[in-house]
Amino acid sequence: MVHRASVQDRDGTRRLLRDDARRFPSIIKIFADAGYQGPKMAKVVADTGNWQIEIVKRTELHKFVVMPKRWIVERTFAWISRNRRLARDFERYAATVVAFVRLAMIRIMLRRLTRLNPCS
Repeated sequence: MVHRASVQDRDGTRRLLRDDARRFPSIIKIFADAGYQGPKMAKVVADTGNWQIEIVKRTELHKFVVMPKRWIVERTFAWISRNRRLARDFERYAATVVAFVRLAMIRIMLRRLTRLNPCS
């Protein structure tokens, strides 16, 4: 979900979780970083679905470790950033950014689907 720069991620979670409760009913647990801890966030999670929230804290500082799930997100951001329009944040409206991200992902999926399959 993309929202205005003046909205903190934590403050935008109510809308995100409300929409996702209908779209992804099989999600049981939400993993979040320390920015999402506290009673307000716990109340938002409890009010919007039957989820558990788990705050993931790093135990060791100054040590780089590849986190598998985070790597998926970072890799996807890198793929999207190859599109010139999304390389910088110059859009006025969040809806425009969402549309261009969708177009970028459609482009990636189409490229994969039309790639010749060497096995066939």
